[in-house]
Amino acid sequence: MIEVLNLEKSYGDVKALAGISFAVKPREVIGLLGPNGAGKTTLMKILAGFLHPEAGTARIGGYDVLEDPVAVQAMLGYLPENAPLYPELSVQAHLKMMADLRGIPAAEQRRKLSVAVHAVGLADRLTRPVSTLSKGFRQRVGLAQAILHNPRLLILDEPTNGLDPTQIVEVRHLIRKLARHSTVMVSTHILSEVEATCDRAIIIMQGQVRADATMAGLAATADVVLILEKNGQEAVTLAALSTLAGVRAAAIDREAAGRVVFRMHGATAEDFCPAVYRLAREHDWPLCELKREVPSLETVFNRIAAGPGGVQ
Repeated sequence: MIEVLNLEKSYGDVKALAGISFAVKPREVIGLLGPNGAGKTTLMKILAGFLHPEAGTARIGGYDVLEDPVAVQAMLGYLPENAPLYPELSVQAHLKMMADLRGIPAAEQRRKLSVAVHAVGLADRLTRPVSTLSKGFRQRVGLAQAILHNPRLLILDEPTNGLDPTQIVEVRHLIRKLARHSTVMVSTHILSEVEATCDRAIIIMQGQVRADATMAGLAATADVVLILEKNGQEAVTLAALSTLAGVRAAAIDREAAGRVVFRMHGATAEDFCPAVYRLAREHDWPLCELKREVPSLETVFNRIAAGPGGVQ
Protein backbone atom coordinates (compact mmCIF):
# COMPACT_ATOMS: atom_id res chain seq x y z
CA MET A 1 0.00 0.00 0.00
CA ILE A 2 2.89 2.35 0.79
CA GLU A 3 6.32 2.25 -0.83
CA VAL A 4 8.94 4.73 0.32
CA LEU A 5 12.42 4.63 -1.21
CA ASN A 6 15.39 6.85 -0.24
CA LEU A 7 13.18 9.81 0.68
CA GLU A 8 15.02 13.04 1.53
CA LYS A 9 13.82 16.44 2.73
CA SER A 10 15.66 19.39 4.28
CA TYR A 11 14.69 22.69 5.84
CA GLY A 12 17.72 24.88 5.29
CA ASP A 13 20.62 23.16 7.00
CA VAL A 14 18.35 20.78 8.89
CA LYS A 15 17.96 17.32 7.34
CA ALA A 16 14.41 16.28 8.22
CA LEU A 17 14.53 13.03 6.21
CA ALA A 18 17.88 11.45 5.37
CA GLY A 19 17.06 8.79 2.78
CA ILE A 20 14.44 6.69 4.55
CA SER A 21 12.90 3.57 2.99
CA PHE A 22 10.11 1.21 4.05
CA ALA A 23 7.00 -0.54 2.73
CA VAL A 24 3.57 -1.10 4.24
CA LYS A 25 1.13 -3.87 3.32
CA PRO A 26 -2.62 -3.33 2.86
CA ARG A 27 -4.64 -3.23 6.11
CA GLU A 28 -1.59 -2.99 8.36
CA VAL A 29 -1.74 -0.62 11.32
CA ILE A 30 1.61 1.15 11.54
CA GLY A 31 2.84 3.14 14.52
CA LEU A 32 5.19 5.93 13.49
CA LEU A 33 7.39 6.75 16.49
CA GLY A 34 10.16 9.23 17.16
CA PRO A 35 11.08 12.26 19.26
CA ASN A 36 10.09 15.80 18.30
CA GLY A 37 11.96 16.84 15.16
CA ALA A 38 12.57 13.25 14.04
CA GLY A 39 10.85 13.78 10.68
CA LYS A 40 7.50 12.05 11.31
CA THR A 41 5.27 14.97 10.33
CA THR A 42 7.44 15.76 7.30
CA LEU A 43 7.06 12.18 6.13
CA MET A 44 3.28 12.23 6.55
CA LYS A 45 2.97 15.54 4.71
CA ILE A 46 4.96 14.13 1.80
CA LEU A 47 2.74 11.04 1.68
CA ALA A 48 -0.33 13.27 1.76
CA GLY A 49 1.00 15.46 -1.07
CA PHE A 50 1.45 18.65 0.98
CA LEU A 51 5.26 18.65 0.70
CA HIS A 52 7.60 17.64 -2.11
CA PRO A 53 10.71 15.59 -1.30
CA GLU A 54 14.11 16.65 -2.61
CA ALA A 55 15.05 13.08 -3.54
CA GLY A 56 13.59 9.60 -3.48
CA THR A 57 10.12 8.32 -4.29
CA ALA A 58 6.89 7.60 -2.46
CA ARG A 59 4.01 5.57 -3.89
CA ILE A 60 0.58 4.92 -2.42
CA GLY A 61 -1.60 2.21 -3.89
CA GLY A 62 0.76 2.09 -6.87
CA TYR A 63 0.51 5.84 -7.58
CA ASP A 64 3.47 8.19 -7.28
CA VAL A 65 2.68 11.03 -4.85
CA LEU A 66 4.38 13.55 -7.16
CA GLU A 67 3.20 12.28 -10.54
CA ASP A 68 -0.40 11.37 -9.53
CA PRO A 69 -1.25 13.51 -6.47
CA VAL A 70 -4.99 13.63 -7.22
CA ALA A 71 -5.22 9.83 -7.44
CA VAL A 72 -3.27 9.51 -4.19
CA GLN A 73 -5.37 12.04 -2.30
CA ALA A 74 -8.59 10.41 -3.52
CA MET A 75 -7.72 7.23 -1.61
CA LEU A 76 -6.25 9.03 1.40
CA GLY A 77 -7.73 10.20 4.69
CA TYR A 78 -5.47 12.56 6.64
CA LEU A 79 -5.83 13.97 10.14
CA PRO A 80 -3.05 16.43 11.04
CA GLU A 81 -2.26 17.07 14.69
CA ASN A 82 -4.29 20.28 14.66
CA ALA A 83 -7.19 19.58 12.32
CA PRO A 84 -8.00 22.57 10.05
CA LEU A 85 -11.68 23.27 10.65
CA TYR A 86 -14.11 26.06 9.78
CA PRO A 87 -15.16 27.39 13.21
CA GLU A 88 -18.18 29.35 11.98
CA LEU A 89 -19.87 26.25 10.54
CA SER A 90 -21.91 23.73 12.46
CA VAL A 91 -20.48 20.21 12.70
CA GLN A 92 -23.09 18.95 10.24
CA ALA A 93 -22.45 21.76 7.74
CA HIS A 94 -18.70 21.28 7.98
CA LEU A 95 -18.89 17.54 7.31
CA LYS A 96 -21.43 18.07 4.51
CA MET A 97 -19.03 20.51 2.85
CA MET A 98 -16.19 17.97 3.16
CA ALA A 99 -18.38 15.28 1.61
CA ASP A 100 -19.08 17.62 -1.33
CA LEU A 101 -15.38 18.39 -1.73
CA ARG A 102 -14.64 14.67 -1.68
CA GLY A 103 -17.08 14.17 -4.52
CA ILE A 104 -19.28 11.78 -2.56
CA PRO A 105 -22.56 11.40 -4.53
CA ALA A 106 -25.56 13.06 -2.89
CA ALA A 107 -27.39 9.72 -2.71
CA GLU A 108 -24.56 8.29 -0.52
CA GLN A 109 -23.78 11.30 1.63
CA ARG A 110 -26.43 10.80 4.30
CA ARG A 111 -25.36 7.22 4.98
CA LYS A 112 -21.63 7.99 4.99
CA LEU A 113 -22.09 11.04 7.18
CA SER A 114 -24.12 8.98 9.63
CA VAL A 115 -21.49 6.23 9.75
CA ALA A 116 -18.64 8.69 10.36
CA VAL A 117 -20.55 10.73 12.95
CA HIS A 118 -21.56 7.69 15.00
CA ALA A 119 -18.10 6.15 14.68
CA VAL A 120 -16.49 9.12 16.45
CA GLY A 121 -19.36 9.98 18.82
CA LEU A 122 -20.57 13.26 17.35
CA ALA A 123 -24.28 12.49 16.98
CA ASP A 124 -25.31 14.92 19.75
CA ARG A 125 -23.06 17.75 18.51
CA LEU A 126 -24.22 18.07 14.90
CA THR A 127 -25.97 21.44 15.24
CA ARG A 128 -23.27 23.10 17.32
CA PRO A 129 -20.79 25.54 15.73
CA VAL A 130 -17.30 24.05 15.57
CA SER A 131 -16.01 27.10 17.48
CA THR A 132 -18.00 26.08 20.58
CA LEU A 133 -16.54 22.57 20.78
CA SER A 134 -13.82 21.46 23.16
CA LYS A 135 -10.45 20.47 21.75
CA GLY A 136 -11.36 16.81 22.08
CA PHE A 137 -14.57 17.18 20.10
CA ARG A 138 -12.83 19.29 17.43
CA GLN A 139 -10.41 16.39 17.10
CA ARG A 140 -13.39 14.10 16.57
CA VAL A 141 -14.68 16.35 13.77
CA GLY A 142 -11.28 16.13 12.10
CA LEU A 143 -11.31 12.35 12.40
CA ALA A 144 -14.86 12.15 11.01
CA GLN A 145 -13.92 14.16 7.93
CA ALA A 146 -10.85 11.94 7.42
CA ILE A 147 -12.93 8.74 7.25
CA LEU A 148 -15.99 10.07 5.37
CA HIS A 149 -14.99 8.55 2.03
CA ASN A 150 -13.81 5.14 3.32
CA PRO A 151 -10.14 5.82 2.51
CA ARG A 152 -7.80 2.99 1.55
CA LEU A 153 -5.06 4.72 3.59
CA LEU A 154 -5.68 6.68 6.78
CA ILE A 155 -2.86 8.84 8.17
CA LEU A 156 -3.41 10.08 11.73
CA ASP A 157 -1.02 12.54 13.38
CA GLU A 158 -1.54 12.39 17.16
CA PRO A 159 -5.19 11.27 16.79
CA THR A 160 -5.92 11.18 20.53
CA ASN A 161 -4.49 14.63 21.21
CA GLY A 162 -6.85 16.40 23.63
CA LEU A 163 -9.10 13.38 24.26
CA ASP A 164 -10.00 12.09 27.71
CA PRO A 165 -9.14 8.48 28.71
CA THR A 166 -12.56 7.13 27.70
CA GLN A 167 -12.35 8.83 24.30
CA ILE A 168 -8.82 7.50 23.78
CA VAL A 169 -10.06 3.92 24.26
CA GLU A 170 -12.90 4.62 21.80
CA VAL A 171 -10.44 5.91 19.18
CA ARG A 172 -8.26 2.83 19.65
CA HIS A 173 -11.26 0.59 18.98
CA LEU A 174 -12.15 2.73 15.97
CA ILE A 175 -8.64 2.38 14.52
CA ARG A 176 -8.79 -1.40 14.80
CA LYS A 177 -12.24 -1.35 13.16
CA LEU A 178 -11.02 0.87 10.32
CA ALA A 179 -8.07 -1.48 9.74
CA ARG A 180 -10.46 -4.17 8.51
CA HIS A 181 -10.73 -2.21 5.28
CA SER A 182 -7.96 0.43 5.38
CA THR A 183 -4.25 0.74 5.96
CA VAL A 184 -3.67 2.99 8.98
CA MET A 185 -0.55 4.98 9.87
CA VAL A 186 -0.59 6.50 13.36
CA SER A 187 1.98 8.99 14.60
CA THR A 188 1.97 9.37 18.37
CA HIS A 189 4.16 10.08 21.39
CA ILE A 190 2.11 7.69 23.53
CA LEU A 191 3.94 4.37 23.36
CA SER A 192 1.16 2.45 25.09
CA GLU A 193 -1.16 3.61 22.30
CA VAL A 194 1.08 1.96 19.72
CA GLU A 195 1.23 -1.24 21.76
CA ALA A 196 -2.57 -1.27 22.02
CA THR A 197 -3.45 -0.54 18.38
CA CYS A 198 -0.57 -1.24 15.99
CA ASP A 199 0.69 -4.33 14.22
CA ARG A 200 4.09 -2.83 13.56
CA ALA A 201 6.24 0.11 14.62
CA ILE A 202 8.59 2.25 12.54
CA ILE A 203 10.93 4.28 14.74
CA ILE A 204 12.42 7.38 13.11
CA MET A 205 15.24 9.37 14.67
CA GLN A 206 17.24 12.17 13.06
CA GLY A 207 15.48 11.58 9.76
CA GLN A 208 16.43 7.90 9.55
CA VAL A 209 14.56 4.65 10.18
CA ARG A 210 16.20 3.21 13.28
CA ALA A 211 13.83 0.26 13.69
CA ASP A 212 11.09 -1.34 11.63
CA ALA A 213 9.47 -4.48 13.03
CA THR A 214 6.25 -6.03 14.24
CA MET A 215 5.39 -5.42 17.87
CA ALA A 216 6.36 -9.02 18.67
CA GLY A 217 9.59 -8.60 16.73
CA LEU A 218 10.63 -5.47 18.63
CA ALA A 219 10.14 -7.31 21.91
CA ALA A 220 11.92 -10.47 20.76
CA THR A 221 15.29 -9.74 22.28
CA ALA A 222 17.55 -12.10 24.19
CA ASP A 223 17.81 -9.97 27.32
CA VAL A 224 18.43 -12.07 30.41
CA VAL A 225 18.24 -11.25 34.11
CA LEU A 226 20.37 -13.24 36.58
CA ILE A 227 19.86 -12.85 40.35
CA LEU A 228 22.54 -14.19 42.70
CA GLU A 229 23.07 -14.06 46.42
CA LYS A 230 25.73 -11.48 47.20
CA ASN A 231 29.08 -13.21 47.81
CA GLY A 232 31.70 -10.52 47.25
CA GLN A 233 32.65 -11.89 43.82
CA GLU A 234 30.37 -9.61 41.79
CA ALA A 235 33.17 -8.07 39.71
CA VAL A 236 34.50 -11.50 38.74
CA THR A 237 30.98 -12.70 37.93
CA LEU A 238 30.31 -9.64 35.76
CA ALA A 239 33.54 -10.19 33.85
CA ALA A 240 32.60 -13.82 33.17
CA LEU A 241 29.12 -12.85 31.97
CA SER A 242 30.50 -10.11 29.72
CA THR A 243 32.71 -12.55 27.85
CA LEU A 244 30.01 -15.21 27.44
CA ALA A 245 29.25 -16.05 23.81
CA GLY A 246 26.07 -14.32 22.68
CA VAL A 247 26.22 -11.50 25.25
CA ARG A 248 26.54 -8.00 23.78
CA ALA A 249 26.64 -6.12 27.08
CA ALA A 250 26.29 -6.92 30.78
CA ALA A 251 25.92 -4.78 33.88
CA ILE A 252 24.93 -4.93 37.54
CA ASP A 253 21.40 -3.60 37.55
CA ARG A 254 20.95 -3.23 41.30
CA GLU A 255 21.74 -4.71 44.72
CA ALA A 256 19.11 -5.20 47.41
CA ALA A 257 18.33 -7.49 50.34
CA GLY A 258 21.59 -9.40 50.02
CA ARG A 259 21.04 -10.12 46.33
CA VAL A 260 22.66 -8.82 43.13
CA VAL A 261 20.75 -8.43 39.87
CA PHE A 262 22.77 -8.78 36.67
CA ARG A 263 21.23 -7.72 33.35
CA MET A 264 22.57 -8.87 29.97
CA HIS A 265 21.68 -7.89 26.39
CA GLY A 266 22.11 -10.47 23.67
CA ALA A 267 24.01 -9.94 20.45
CA THR A 268 21.20 -11.76 18.60
CA ALA A 269 17.61 -12.77 19.32
CA GLU A 270 18.73 -16.26 20.38
CA ASP A 271 17.91 -17.25 23.95
CA PHE A 272 21.17 -17.61 25.88
CA CYS A 273 19.63 -18.50 29.25
CA PRO A 274 20.97 -22.09 28.97
CA ALA A 275 24.53 -20.79 28.50
CA VAL A 276 24.19 -18.55 31.57
CA TYR A 277 22.84 -21.47 33.58
CA ARG A 278 25.77 -23.70 32.57
CA LEU A 279 28.19 -20.92 33.54
CA ALA A 280 26.49 -20.56 36.93
CA ARG A 281 26.74 -24.31 37.53
CA GLU A 282 30.39 -24.36 36.46
CA HIS A 283 31.34 -21.59 38.92
CA ASP A 284 28.93 -22.73 41.64
CA TRP A 285 27.27 -19.30 41.81
CA PRO A 286 24.53 -18.92 44.49
CA LEU A 287 21.70 -18.79 41.97
CA CYS A 288 18.35 -17.30 43.02
CA GLU A 289 16.68 -16.60 39.70
CA LEU A 290 17.39 -16.72 35.97
CA LYS A 291 14.87 -15.45 33.41
CA ARG A 292 14.50 -14.01 29.96
CA GLU A 293 12.73 -10.64 29.92
CA VAL A 294 10.41 -9.32 27.23
CA PRO A 295 10.98 -5.55 27.11
CA SER A 296 8.18 -3.03 26.78
CA LEU A 297 8.02 -0.76 23.76
CA GLU A 298 9.21 2.08 25.99
CA THR A 299 12.34 0.09 26.89
CA VAL A 300 13.02 -0.70 23.23
CA PHE A 301 12.47 2.93 22.22
CA ASN A 302 14.80 4.28 24.92
CA ARG A 303 17.46 1.74 24.05
CA ILE A 304 17.34 2.74 20.36
CA ALA A 305 17.43 6.42 21.35
CA ALA A 306 20.53 5.79 23.46
CA GLY A 307 22.28 4.17 20.50
CA PRO A 308 24.83 1.38 20.67
CA GLY A 309 26.63 0.94 23.93
CA GLY A 310 25.90 -0.05 27.48
CA VAL A 311 22.95 -1.59 29.19
CA GLN A 312 19.99 0.74 29.77
